[in-house]
Amino acid sequence: MIRFATFNTALFREEAGRLIRDLSTPDDAQARALAEIIQRVRPHVLLINEFDYDEAGQAARLFQEHYLGIAQNGAQPLHYPFHFSAPSNTGIDSGFDLDRDTELGGPGDALGYGLFPGQYGMLLFSNYPIDHASVRTFQQFLWKDMPGALLPEHYTPLERAILRLSSKSHWDVPLRTGAETVHILASHPTPPIVTNAANELRARNFDEIRFWADYIDPAGHDYFYDDRGQRGGLAAGARFVIAGDQNADPNDGGSLPGAARQLTEHPLINNSVVPRSAGGAQQAALQGLANTLHKGDPAHDTADFGDGSEEDFRTAPGNLRVDYVLPQKNLTILDCGVFWPETADPLFALVGVDPFPASDHRLVWVDLEL
Repeated sequence: MIRFATFNTALFREEAGRLIRDLSTPDDAQARALAEIIQRVRPHVLLINEFDYDEAGQAARLFQEHYLGIAQNGAQPLHYPFHFSAPSNTGIDSGFDLDRDTELGGPGDALGYGLFPGQYGMLLFSNYPIDHASVRTFQQFLWKDMPGALLPEHYTPLERAILRLSSKSHWDVPLRTGAETVHILASHPTPPIVTNAANELRARNFDEIRFWADYIDPAGHDYFYDDRGQRGGLAAGARFVIAGDQNADPNDGGSLPGAARQLTEHPLINNSVVPRSAGGAQQAALQGLANTLHKGDPAHDTADFGDGSEEDFRTAPGNLRVDYVLPQKNLTILDCGVFWPETADPLFALVGVDPFPASDHRLVWVDLEL
């Protein structure tokens, strides 16, 4: 059995290098809470979203040494011998006024929203060796090169020539799990926020999710090229697990209709069991407001978003299912869950309510038979 997990840790900072400084001692309260959650769940493979990238990997090493590697409130330490990280499109200036605010520069004009290169990056921890020579990253894949892309028409030809699909990146990371190889397909699409009539963020979110739906399908999707120039999608029959914060709920929220269902209803993905928690259902009932309008089962929620007020709750997101661990169809799911304890559970203090001690997202895990 191998436990795969994804966790948007919200472990980002507002300036480059700040996360390294914060993790340089074992005293950061948020990092301690995050580490304890991870230690309680004890995944063998863990994708972290919203972890600022630095080229030397200092932040990853410090989080391992000062937090995961130290017992938190009686939880046993964890040590991951392997990790992977890579550059993100966040904070890379495009040179264009992409957000149409009449000013050049700033997070809205970056290739992926961010104050500095690498903000909101990704990090993969693993107990299993990573086949680094076979890793594929798609950071530089252009949005216009996806057939039938929802690329808004208001972008100029020059902007279309440089606009990348991934707001962070898409990774195909092969792990050697004994005699088997499992591809971790990791990403973190942009939130589908309606910023103007063009709805470019909703369109980008949809197409970022679609990337994996096409990539795992051997029937006729050959438009992919990675950052090394290698072309093609995932080899037919290859084992995979899609992981990450997709920023889309199958039933609720502001994403384009069908965005999440590109994966949750994909014929090559095992969606026979959906991770759930008692805490998610409880919080939806306690918080009410926007949650009362939702169609989905609140036990499947993975994020505690704003519920609005009596005046505006109909436009608020409420709690949603946005974080996913989705295995290949022929992989057997032994167990799964969302780390979201109920209020009476002593561990509820790790997730809490806004302002959250750790993150507004919850760790999602799936046990697979391999």
